[in-house]
Amino acid sequence: MGIENTDKLIVNCLPLNESERQAFAKAARDVPQQFVGCEAHRGDMVWPVEVPDELKYRATAVIGNIPVSEVGRYARLEWLQTFSAGVDPYLRPGVLPRGVMVTSASGAYGQSVSEHMFAMMWALMRNINRYASNQRDRRWEDVGRALSPQGGIALIIGTGDIGSHFARLVQGVGMRTFGVRRHPEVPAEGMEKMYGFERLDALLPLADVVALAVPHSPQTHHLLDARRLAKLKDTAIVINAGRGDAVDADALAAALRENRIWGAGLDVTEPEPLPESSPLWSEPRCLITPHVAGGNHLESTGDRIIGIALNNVSRYAHHQEFINLACR
Repeated sequence: MGIENTDKLIVNCLPLNESERQAFAKAARDVPQQFVGCEAHRGDMVWPVEVPDELKYRATAVIGNIPVSEVGRYARLEWLQTFSAGVDPYLRPGVLPRGVMVTSASGAYGQSVSEHMFAMMWALMRNINRYASNQRDRRWEDVGRALSPQGGIALIIGTGDIGSHFARLVQGVGMRTFGVRRHPEVPAEGMEKMYGFERLDALLPLADVVALAVPHSPQTHHLLDARRLAKLKDTAIVINAGRGDAVDADALAAALRENRIWGAGLDVTEPEPLPESSPLWSEPRCLITPHVAGGNHLESTGDRIIGIALNNVSRYAHHQEFINLACR
């Protein structure tokens, strides 16, 4: 038997303004809600979660990425809504009691991450990263041939929110878009054609850009390994903004060093942070950013996170099915 609404308590850690707080209070109906976020943190790249001890013991729902080490202190918790799209730390065995529901901010980051991937693609195609290095060294030098996306094929592995956003961007500059997903019969916006993972080996030789936006899973670990990287043409570009372990870092470094692919753009690595000893740091055709494609770098991302949470607060109050519910 579930907890009655009047016995529930939502602890809301979002950095809301007064009108947004009123909207959340209205959405919660008769469910009590405590706001502990500060509007001053709205522009922070990572929103802080500071829940007073007395609320940890009373909360039945929390909006915010509470530290995994403190989850055990939320004895009455039945629902956790994260700021992030990824919820892997909370789904590990033994972290949350059975029955606790976890919902994510999946769908909030598509614009930000895909635009970052798009910028990486252009920079690598036009050698901008190499010219930036020359500028630092005060060296006036033509680095040679460049590439164009016009008429090329973007192979997009992972066709969710991020993959679909990226597909629409590259279609706008003349690329064809082939998507790869576990269930290819399910359409995705921006994808000209859709394939299952069993077709990946046949598709890789056709790709001018391989864009990865897959979640962490045993099936996606080292999805691009040495064998698959060897199938790419020497003008291919690899972009990874999903999970770092989807690409075998050692195999990628070897492919770049031996000029077997054109370049790589990595916003995620294995491990993170990328060790100083990694040869990828000194590879001139590898563009590395420190997992910043998402986050709150765009104001619109924060607005989307808040919108998703608001929707789920209403569903919580009305005993309706959540959106973005993670499978456990």
